[in-house]
Amino acid sequence: MKRLNRRDFSTSAATLSAGLALGVHSSASAATSGQPSEPLGVAVCGVNSRGMSHVGGFHNDPRTVIRVLVDVDSKVGEKQADKVEEMQGSRPRVVRDVREILDADDIQIVTCATPNHWHAMIGVWAMQAGKDVYIEKPISHNVHEGRALVAAAKKYGRMFQTGTQCRSSLACIDAMKFIADGGIGEVNLARGLCYKRRKSIGPIGDYSIPDSIDFNLWSGPASYTDPKVTRQKFHYDWHWQRHYGNGDSGNQGPHQTDVARWGLGLDRHPNSILTYAGRLGYQAERKDPNYVDAGDTANTQVSIYDYGDKTIVFETRGLGVNDSADKELNELFGSTRGNKIGVVFYGTEGYVIQGPSYETCRAFDLNKKEIRSFTHNSRENGTLNNLHMSNFIDAVVDRDASILTADARCGHLSASIAHHGNTSYYLGQENRATPDEISAAVEKFASRDDDAATLKRTLQHLRDNGVNPDVDMLSLGPQLTFDPQTERYLGNDEANTMLTRQYREGFGVPSAEDI
Repeated sequence: MKRLNRRDFSTSAATLSAGLALGVHSSASAATSGQPSEPLGVAVCGVNSRGMSHVGGFHNDPRTVIRVLVDVDSKVGEKQADKVEEMQGSRPRVVRDVREILDADDIQIVTCATPNHWHAMIGVWAMQAGKDVYIEKPISHNVHEGRALVAAAKKYGRMFQTGTQCRSSLACIDAMKFIADGGIGEVNLARGLCYKRRKSIGPIGDYSIPDSIDFNLWSGPASYTDPKVTRQKFHYDWHWQRHYGNGDSGNQGPHQTDVARWGLGLDRHPNSILTYAGRLGYQAERKDPNYVDAGDTANTQVSIYDYGDKTIVFETRGLGVNDSADKELNELFGSTRGNKIGVVFYGTEGYVIQGPSYETCRAFDLNKKEIRSFTHNSRENGTLNNLHMSNFIDAVVDRDASILTADARCGHLSASIAHHGNTSYYLGQENRATPDEISAAVEKFASRDDDAATLKRTLQHLRDNGVNPDVDMLSLGPQLTFDPQTERYLGNDEANTMLTRQYREGFGVPSAEDI
């Protein structure tokens, strides 16, 4: 499969941009990529939330029909099947176990919007069964799983699309081309932001699992914990428990780190990683020093990724985001209060901002004066969801993986950024550090960011939310060195054990070498 390099990026982006502008999307794309003799059958796995967006995207392309809904919660599956029947005029089959439909001749495409720990298992099984696959970000729960998906797509010749819809945004395509063409000079630093309020998921404790759920099957590749869970909201708050999810660095983060890699022209893993993070502030909110939240992923996290010649920084803030310390970011985002979801590219001649949506990017000079804007109008150019799905269907119909905008390797590299940052945090979670100790660590780390300024803003964010970082300290992870070729950490056996997990019998994700 051909990979875009910096030289041919401009031509490729311009071609895709022109196609989008001309309306080559959704149902119109069928005319450019051929029409199958009969609609391609789609099975959507995990339909409580995001999976219904998959349903909508495929429904809007006449080349596909939804034939199966897969969900371990039987009530959810039947409820959503009612909606699909009303939408397309035929009722999809409802099954709990994806293995029941892998050999089905009327299914050509399998999509996955389940909890993260199931993503890779479904993807590998489906590709081994000859199906093409669309998986939500992050495509993997760990680095091992991403490698397996890349290997499976290659070995079985399957089309694989990652659910990073930003790759189909005309605004992002044009803005990334603008950066590649030197629009803001030399760019070697990108900062991804997830400043998004996340309330406590409730106190730790034992909560009953809904009767309609097969918890053994729901657990799948993850170890079977107990017939109870330690969270109140079963169907969403797994995001904040590392056994199943990856926190906001792996939930929201792959969107922003994918854009960051794209704009910096990075088609590889980082060389080294350093994280400071914590799950702090909920005791102050509850005015209860003994309160223990049921989540165990970070709600405040800064991960720094050194690529040698370039740097990516990703910041997560889950507490209140009406902070006082972000003057420069506020000026660039045009807002002094509220969520900031996006990416800042720092060039020698200015800045480019992606955000707060994927339909808007802006360029500024060094004085923060806006010099250009990039937009994607969903009414004129097609919704990002539909465009991204139809790009995938184009590849399925034409059997041409080179036209995919977010293939398995793309998804693997962007998901792995979260896994690297979380690995550093988890390994150092017991290493509570003073602000001075964190400052000393980041000063030694190879980075093109002003790490001292980033730390200062992060500490002020905590103080703004009633946290004293001198007392309720952040954890400082170890600096990790990674070999992008072997995809192993150097000199850290404990970190290498976290590249994968212990899989249950019958749910093991094979290594890339054993695919």
